[in-house]
This record gives sequence, structure tokens and C-alpha cells, in this order.
Amino acid sequence: MTADSQEKPAVWGVVPAAGASRRMGASKGLLELDGVSFVRHVVGALAAGGCGPVLVVTAPGDRATAAEAEAAGARVLVNPEPGEGPITSLRLAIAEASRSDAAYVAYLPIDHPRVRAGTVAALLAATRAQYPPAALPSYRGSRGHPAVFARSLFDELSDPGLKGGARTVVHRHLDRVLLVETEDPGVLLDVDTPEEYRELLRASRSGATGTDP
Repeated sequence: MTADSQEKPAVWGVVPAAGASRRMGASKGLLELDGVSFVRHVVGALAAGGCGPVLVVTAPGDRATAAEAEAAGARVLVNPEPGEGPITSLRLAIAEASRSDAAYVAYLPIDHPRVRAGTVAALLAATRAQYPPAALPSYRGSRGHPAVFARSLFDELSDPGLKGGARTVVHRHLDRVLLVETEDPGVLLDVDTPEEYRELLRASRSGATGTDP
């Protein structure tokens, strides 16, 4: 590790992958795009964008997603109560990050497989330059993912009485949230249903989906 990298505030990547995927009807993390699983796309974007380590939070018994995450180079945490929503996965990761020197966590849902590593890198660079409590990428005026949260917000995000999840915390501090404009439509691409997945595959085959060169 160089002296320059040591000076950069550490950012841990967090991928919630413990949901039941009821609307999709299949594990989102194991869906493939361009022959690569969603897990590998998302973990790869965070890692190549400058996050380290990357934590993937899975449901109990989901050994396939866990194995894919580990093969992608991530560390796996198991969420014992995934039915409570993705905020519980974020809290598990925050608890782990709190025991380290992590200054931020970058939260990227498993169903955003088109986020570019370059977008993550630009978001982290802007965050490290300005030290906001939170930062989000923006595409054509709409906020997307990953969401970057400072250590100063870990307690709020971990509050068991929090209603509305991480979105509530973002809105509490919206006047201080750093928005980083990108040319990456993948920050908005949320793949929740079989129809959305089929459209993603059609767009990929036609070359209509934005990707890194």
C-alpha cells in the first residue's frame, strides 16, 4: 500500500442480497448479464471503483449466492432476519465496518448490475474531496445508487426505530447530500421483475445499455 492510498478515507462496499426476490421469482444475485452474475457485476463495480473490502449480505441457507460472492472476492455476512428489509443487511454491514477504520460505506443493491466502476470511482473521489455526510450519483437529474454514507450517520442508520430505511436518513440530510452528476444510466437501472430482466437482456443484446468501454 502506498502512502497516498493510506491517506484516503476507507470506504467499505455493501451489497444487500438477502431479499426473497418474490417479484423476480429467482435469486437476483445469480441472474446473469453478458454471461456474468449480478453478484459479480456489483461486487466488481465496487471493488474496481475503490471500495475495500466489499461485503455481500445473504439470506440464511443461500449458499449459491454466498459462493458466488466469495468467488468475486467479497466477504459474506448472513442476515438472520432478511424479512425485515434491506436496512437490516445494511445494519449488519455497518456493525462490521464500525469495528474498523471505515470512514464511509457505499451501499449498492444487488439489482443494479449496470453501475460502472468508473462511476463508483468518481463518486468516491468527490466524497473524499468534500467529506459530505452522504453522497449519491445523479443521472439527468435523478438520484441513484450507490449511496455513500459517512461514519457520522452509522448510528442513525442503525437505529431500530428508523422508519423508511436508508431513504429516510438521506432525506433528513438532503441539504448536505453531495450529488455527483454522471453519464451512467446504470445508477437508475433497478431490475426487480422478470419483465425488467428480459428488457435488460434485450437492451444488452442490442447494445442499448450504457456500459464502460
